[in-house]
Amino acid sequence: MFKSRYALPGTAPATLTPLGPADACPPVIRWMEYDADLLTERRVVGVEELPEVNGGDGKVHWIEFNGLGDLDALKALGEKYGLHPLTLEDVLHGGQRPKVEPYDEHLFIVALMIYRGSDDQRMIGEQISLILGKGFLLSIQEDPNCDVLEPIRQRIRTGKGWIRKMGPDYLTYALLDAIIDHCFPILEGLGEALEELETEMLQRPNATCISTLHDYRRTLMHLRRAVWPERDLINSLLHDESPFITAPTKVFLRDCYDHTLRIMDLIESYREISAGLLELYLSAVSMRTNEIMRVLTVISAFFIPLTFIVGVYGMNFDYKDGEHWLNMPELHSRYGYLVLWLFMFAVVVAMFLFFRRKKWL
Repeated sequence: MFKSRYALPGTAPATLTPLGPADACPPVIRWMEYDADLLTERRVVGVEELPEVNGGDGKVHWIEFNGLGDLDALKALGEKYGLHPLTLEDVLHGGQRPKVEPYDEHLFIVALMIYRGSDDQRMIGEQISLILGKGFLLSIQEDPNCDVLEPIRQRIRTGKGWIRKMGPDYLTYALLDAIIDHCFPILEGLGEALEELETEMLQRPNATCISTLHDYRRTLMHLRRAVWPERDLINSLLHDESPFITAPTKVFLRDCYDHTLRIMDLIESYREISAGLLELYLSAVSMRTNEIMRVLTVISAFFIPLTFIVGVYGMNFDYKDGEHWLNMPELHSRYGYLVLWLFMFAVVVAMFLFFRRKKWL
């Protein structure tokens, strides 16, 4: 689910390795400049068209660099905004653990963005890198076509809420909050799926149920892997002293931290439920097997005396035309065959009544 890349062992630090053809998407660069009154939004072709930002104009600049297929453009972006070479290396090597790294000129934040694929609805995890500087926020992600940030863009366009009145640190909070809150609908759908799976396991336990359950458990493991370090990330932004995070924004970060705790509680609850479902499946299969064995045992018990009687009479032992006292009884009787059937039927009825009295049936 998570795209992970790393440099070859022994590679020098800050070496930028080109992506493979399957992952190398050409960058899509968007730029938003706004304050409480004005908004400028455009899509640019090259890094050279982006503005120089020094934080002195009182405006917030949000630069989106989506797509890592052009190393020259990425290097030019780093040179234009003074990004540390190790920052560019972490941006390029996806699958980083969510973290915060302070530098002199910017704050580097790595988060894991989780969303459903548009085609098959499978869960996808993608790294998003945020570089917070004086008056600007630079967001970098791999796939230019999919993210969970469109509601934030709409809030900026419409001017609703606090976002147009606050600085780039609040924009950073808004992006992190959108990334974290997007786990709630995923977990809600997963909870409903677990309830349906529980019903199916009680009614029709089969191998498909256990396969589906393992898929859900793997999904929960991936979610935990993403959210747990993001909780530490938000906690670091809250408590570490940084010139890039203002006190008013920390109030909102506390709410974001609370969301991570709620998500972790849900994940742990669903993990316990999935573990219980595994035990439920094993118990249901065991009960079903016991039920089958009980029915087969009862059927076998009915036929044991009948088989004995038929086996004995199957010997057809007749000595001197029935005159000897050790001969088989009723061999020469006119109604011997019918009497034998009635006797066997009586044995079955007696056994049935006995089993019902013992509550074995």
